Amino acid sequence: MLHTSWSRRNQYDVALVDVFSGPAFFWAEAVCFLLRQLGKPYVLTLHGGNLPAFARRWSGRVRRQLCLAQVVTTPSRYLMEAMRPYRGDLKLLPNPLDVKNFHHRLREHVRPRVVWLRKFHHLYNPSLAPRAIALLKDEFSTIELTMSGPDKGDGALAFTKRTSAELGVSAHIKFRSTVPAPDVPAHLAWGDIFLNTTNYDNTPVSILEAMACGLCIVSTNVGGIPFLLKNEQDSLLVPADDPVAMAKAIRRILTEPGLAGRLSGNARRNVQAFDWSNILPQWEEMLGSFPSAANT
Repeated sequence: MLHTSWSRRNQYDVALVDVFSGPAFFWAEAVCFLLRQLGKPYVLTLHGGNLPAFARRWSGRVRRQLCLAQVVTTPSRYLMEAMRPYRGDLKLLPNPLDVKNFHHRLREHVRPRVVWLRKFHHLYNPSLAPRAIALLKDEFSTIELTMSGPDKGDGALAFTKRTSAELGVSAHIKFRSTVPAPDVPAHLAWGDIFLNTTNYDNTPVSILEAMACGLCIVSTNVGGIPFLLKNEQDSLLVPADDPVAMAKAIRRILTEPGLAGRLSGNARRNVQAFDWSNILPQWEEMLGSFPSAANT
């Protein structure tokens, strides 16, 4: 990042810098210091469900970092509310999606096909998925769960596989590595129910993609999720790390008349707000407010 900011300094007028928690924050801090030395205006975009907790530990540095930027954007109302104490004029610019790339199928008659799509990391609590499936396998003998995502190397993938074996659900679960972005719509289309098991979250793109496909979403009610999804309208929200509640929600979708169709239809309608056609003009207006960018 530092090398690119310096070596291409004559090729850009405004820099966009993503801000995450953890070590990534300090890299962003270093990049912004360099940009100020170069006289380059920059826009910060806040990311990550763990950023508010990080900000509480490093409040002075976070406040300084945000206040020195020309503009600070956030993709979710959750981060906007949580980070407002560090700078009051945050700008909401949601994560965009090409909704047209996702074929919508109204899930009025659902099959017990469940999809989990995320990084295998302990923050995302992937083992919750097989624990929920274990409570349903006797009632729904054909239930299938596909879990896909990169292994982040913290032992979460191995633990999830071990949990599946110990609970006797390995035959019901297929593990896959990273799904290439062009293949995500087809991958999601296979399923009827989407699980989000995370303990921390912001505005995950995987949920937006599932909404665009019309999957029935069951998610933990954490972080930015209740700002994105509405319980009983376009999703069913359950407490964190509660396999009983998650299994109950899945059972409702599979058995309760009219529920699946309502969740599926509302999800597709609500995700339209995140389409590029709505988000891109907001970025253009914001970036066009910088004099050098407007004349480029």
